Amino acid sequence: MDGFTISWIGALVGLAIAIVLILRKLNPVYALFLGAIVGALIGEANLEQTINVLVSGTQSVMGTVIRVLAAGVLAGVMMESGAAETIAQAIVKKFGGGKAILALALATMIITAVGVFIPVAVLIVAPIALSVGNKMGISKLALLLALSGGGKAGNIISPNPNTIAAARGFGLDLSDVMIAGFVPAIFGLVVTVIVASLLKRKGVMVSDAEAVQDTEIDTSKYPPLKKAIVAPLVAVILLMINPIGSIAGIDALSSFKVDAMYILPIAGVVGMLAMGQGKHILKYTASGLNKMTATVLILIGAGGIAGLISASDLSTQVVSLIEASGISGTFLAPISGVLMAAATASTSTGVILATGSFGQAILDMGTAPMAAAVMVHTGATVIDSLPQGNYFHVTAGSMNMSIKQRMGLIPYEAIVGGTMTIVATLMYGFLL
Repeated sequence: MDGFTISWIGALVGLAIAIVLILRKLNPVYALFLGAIVGALIGEANLEQTINVLVSGTQSVMGTVIRVLAAGVLAGVMMESGAAETIAQAIVKKFGGGKAILALALATMIITAVGVFIPVAVLIVAPIALSVGNKMGISKLALLLALSGGGKAGNIISPNPNTIAAARGFGLDLSDVMIAGFVPAIFGLVVTVIVASLLKRKGVMVSDAEAVQDTEIDTSKYPPLKKAIVAPLVAVILLMINPIGSIAGIDALSSFKVDAMYILPIAGVVGMLAMGQGKHILKYTASGLNKMTATVLILIGAGGIAGLISASDLSTQVVSLIEASGISGTFLAPISGVLMAAATASTSTGVILATGSFGQAILDMGTAPMAAAVMVHTGATVIDSLPQGNYFHVTAGSMNMSIKQRMGLIPYEAIVGGTMTIVATLMYGFLL
């Protein structure tokens, strides 16, 4: 870019155009690219400089992209083999009807934490939730909050695209970011259960027809629990070797530095073999890749607009505004996560934009990389379920809720995400 800086006005206009186009149902990838192009031109870049902005931005997310594609092997195995459903059902049965909300939230948290996308995790647990809700008299609002809140808690400690993006954005190991999100995740789970319990008689109840229709699932081909947990267990063990070695001061373990790009596919293949599904390796990996494709494309689109914002002086203006207001610069990390995820209605895209656009500014204000990663990551869970995103509509459909009914859940989801963000900010921004 030869030192050329795009006007912050162009960056804001480009981001606004992208948001409007997404709301107008244009494919998010094209919306993000078009917003980046128009924003660069408005910011006084010429045509060549505009292309350089897009290329630079998309190149910056390639590290995340290849890791997300690698994670598709584990995700495909967990979803296609029925392992995720086995784990979810085992958790709900273990807790029983008396602790239904806790069981549903915990099941979704664990399914998401082991590498299943949060929308898919909600879809997996939703039929169980409808059945339990019908029997126990729990409203759809409370049920979906249990699933969504549990999923959010699991998402910040998972090897999913959002966590990979947070780690890569600040040059950290994936396992370290997963561990750092554990305490905020526990608070998120607790708040989910409390708020959902208060809402269990509020809103529309599950009808008999919905419960019967959504629980007619053939579980005969699902693997037993002891085999279903092999893949996530292998992933967790391999990812935790290095952090445990560093904490315990064991050189042999701390020197084990194998990237998640290797670990996640290996865990998926080992789990597949443990379940006796080796003959389905092509099917499962193809399914995982297909499920990752949409996310990868959105990440590339987000990289384009992140390139626009990074090439602008927007982050400088934001830092100046924070300094002028007198508030701590630590808040830039969670605020950027909240705003970017709200703009794109996506946790992973929000993290990509926040780290790519404000990452250096956050570090320049004295925030440590790990603290920055956790605060951005949790901030991206606050209002990431807005109607312009896919998650809103997928989860509404899973509970047979209208748009109006689903809109009513957003403030409660924000309470869960906000709690995790506050805990993360207090822990890593001020106490540690």
